[in-house]
Amino acid sequence: MKTMRFPMLVIALCLGLVAYTQQRHETFRPKQVWTDTDGNPINAHGGGILYHEGTYYWYGEYKARRSFLPQGGMRDGNANSISCYSSRDLLNWKFEGFALRTEPENRNSDLHPSQVIERPKVVYNKKTGQFVMWFHSDSPNYARASAGVAVSDTPVGPFQYLGSFRPNGSMSRDQTLFVDDDGTAYQFASSEENQTMHINRLTDDYLRPDGQFVRRFVGMAREAPAVFKHDGRYYVITSACTGWDPNKAELAVADSIMGEWRVIGNPCTGEGADRTFMGQSNYVIQTPQGYIACFDMWNKYDLGDSRYIWLPLTIDAATGTISIPWREEWSPE
Repeated sequence: MKTMRFPMLVIALCLGLVAYTQQRHETFRPKQVWTDTDGNPINAHGGGILYHEGTYYWYGEYKARRSFLPQGGMRDGNANSISCYSSRDLLNWKFEGFALRTEPENRNSDLHPSQVIERPKVVYNKKTGQFVMWFHSDSPNYARASAGVAVSDTPVGPFQYLGSFRPNGSMSRDQTLFVDDDGTAYQFASSEENQTMHINRLTDDYLRPDGQFVRRFVGMAREAPAVFKHDGRYYVITSACTGWDPNKAELAVADSIMGEWRVIGNPCTGEGADRTFMGQSNYVIQTPQGYIACFDMWNKYDLGDSRYIWLPLTIDAATGTISIPWREEWSPE
């Protein structure tokens, strides 16, 4: 009988591990390790959320993680690819694979792992039936400052890379996409050495700028734009330019997306609000229950272990005041 104890213990531990990896998330827990349905940490940084036919899709930067092997120095071969996850409830995410992979064999490619591939955002074009991805495409020294574009017939890809360019001939670094109620799409991008933000209106197929753009927040050095619309007005959350280190977020509002924008101030409240809870703005999700503000908590010493800060974005019905309160744990309900 004694010889059976060790195998049975191993079996019990394995069953416990399977149960752990399949555990469902019931609440958001900002700054904590967030695992997918396979039990692996979600690796989708600087990303964006697409809602399509009842499913949410999360696209993000797949960052290399530190190795736990004794010899160290191992790197994930898929680093710098763009990952894709799917979810019905925004809490439990299934890894769908890589929407856009790097091209390790082609050193001249924008998609070579040595190049910069950041802040992917995907929108659906109802006219063409295509899913269109834009991202910050750059050289290792951030001199190219361009936008990369890729397309797919399905939300999970694989996406076909179409190339990179400077929208309307101007620099494009931290960026996001926004599709208005009438189907018109816009790209918001940090431009002019990150000192000014450009809002570029896109062509009907969403693949290029249509030549119409405006310069906003001139000389204010804002980046990491996250755009949303509420009650006919447009809002953007941005951060200051302090590299990987956090700073105070800023909210601005406009009556017209290409019109004048008025800075409101820091929407974050509670402990750590003066440094955006140690995060950086990235995206705002609109759900039937309201809005979710998404921030990246960058770990510059181990980017693969960067965490996520998702918090409720509240709007006071009487005053219209927008705030993002800190919560250690909360439910989307």
